[in-house]
Amino acid sequence: MHKTTAYIEKNFKLANVDDKLFSSFIEHLGRAIYTGIYEPSHPESDDQGFRKDVIELVRELGITMVRYPGGNFLSGYNWTDGIGPRDQRPARLDLAWRTIETNEIGIDEFYDWCLKANTRVMAAVNMGTGTPQQAGYMVEYCNFPGGTWWSDLRIRNGHKEPYNIKTWCIGNEMDGPWQICHLDAADYGKKALETAKIMKWVDNSIELVVCGSSTSSMPTFPEWDRIVLEYTYDAVDYLSLHRYYENYGNDLDFLASFLDMDRFIKSVCATADYVKALKRSKKTMHLSFDEWNVWYQQRQKQHDWEIAPDILDDRYSLLDALVVGGLGVTLLNNSDRVKIACLAQLVNVIAPIITEKNGRVIRQSIYYPFRDISKYGRGTVLKPVVITPSVETCHGDAPLLHMSVVYNEENGYITVFCLNIDQSDDMLLELDMRSFGKLSMAEHVCLRGDDLNAVNTFDAPDTVSPKSMEIIGGEHEAFSVRIPKLSWNVLRFRTKG
Repeated sequence: MHKTTAYIEKNFKLANVDDKLFSSFIEHLGRAIYTGIYEPSHPESDDQGFRKDVIELVRELGITMVRYPGGNFLSGYNWTDGIGPRDQRPARLDLAWRTIETNEIGIDEFYDWCLKANTRVMAAVNMGTGTPQQAGYMVEYCNFPGGTWWSDLRIRNGHKEPYNIKTWCIGNEMDGPWQICHLDAADYGKKALETAKIMKWVDNSIELVVCGSSTSSMPTFPEWDRIVLEYTYDAVDYLSLHRYYENYGNDLDFLASFLDMDRFIKSVCATADYVKALKRSKKTMHLSFDEWNVWYQQRQKQHDWEIAPDILDDRYSLLDALVVGGLGVTLLNNSDRVKIACLAQLVNVIAPIITEKNGRVIRQSIYYPFRDISKYGRGTVLKPVVITPSVETCHGDAPLLHMSVVYNEENGYITVFCLNIDQSDDMLLELDMRSFGKLSMAEHVCLRGDDLNAVNTFDAPDTVSPKSMEIIGGEHEAFSVRIPKLSWNVLRFRTKG
């Protein structure tokens, strides 16, 4: 059995985790909204047509914000199509996904859904076919108290109080040639700057996210990010980055995807810091990793002009859940710079939650590691000294045990998240935590199984689900814990205070 030793010192702090790190994403795509969060004919729907069973599972995840309405959909979307009386809203062709958008749900209804799901809106404005002025109108509609055309229209549409949406994305993946009205970096940088100025003139309390690279494999990365930031550095608060992973046939390489994510983050930080130096700025640019997940793009099928077809409805395995856990650990370990992260997406479309039309709802395998990180990853990320064996992968040498430590001083708990990618043997994890004094072990939860390809189904919804492991009794300054091979683990310790 291999051994990992971790020396955890409470004063070796990386960063306080921003709650926005535990966010998600819903796009007008496939069944994410229609027959996902919204299905008026469903027996579990409320008076607005929202599925209460879905809301319950979303609330369990503890999502801080939900990015809306897109996504590729955003670059051809007119937000005014989704407000006002439903019977007067136009059905439109969505050119991004080749579907028909009915516009039954818009910003008003989505705001209401977020209140019910105990989360907040992370809004996005169209930088494809949209204009800076239209973006300003949307901020005015959502956030201005009243007395103007747009704010009074919101009041007439049933919402007297402003939404006070604080986080806004200036477009989506504008570096991508697939994007409607794609722009080069200089043209987008100029447009984003003018948009940011208008939006903050309307409401100077908002935070803005400018489009960085849509993936690290783009030929324009990192030049895109540099050029965009040279235009917008002083006007925005975050630079976005997106990255998805899939298994190309080598399980170990797939499990080590966290290395690629970490390298991507550090490259973006280096690019942003170059612009900081160039501008002689005192501001450090933070990152919004507002799309991340496992996504099997090889399996994508085209649908022509349907309403809410099954698009990107990936079914996730135990192996996928382990990878998601590893990616989540990497986000925590970069929380000094990554302040926002959105698991993409939330319901039905590459999602932790899937529904049947007029039927059941279940948690997919990836639901559990995300829930663990959201529930126990709030606090201060520490910087342990970790000595662990490594293994060669296509991403470089990967630690067999990938881990993060979060200390919540408020409730006195230390949480150790760890992914064991060893394919042949368990790992003995030795934790030296003497700086905290005597600790008691409160919990060890483990997600593992004999079949890495196992998935949850509507008839067997708990096939892949975490199990409680035996804990070590008594109070100690150090613990030796057996971590099963190919497993995701959450270890929790309680301080005496």
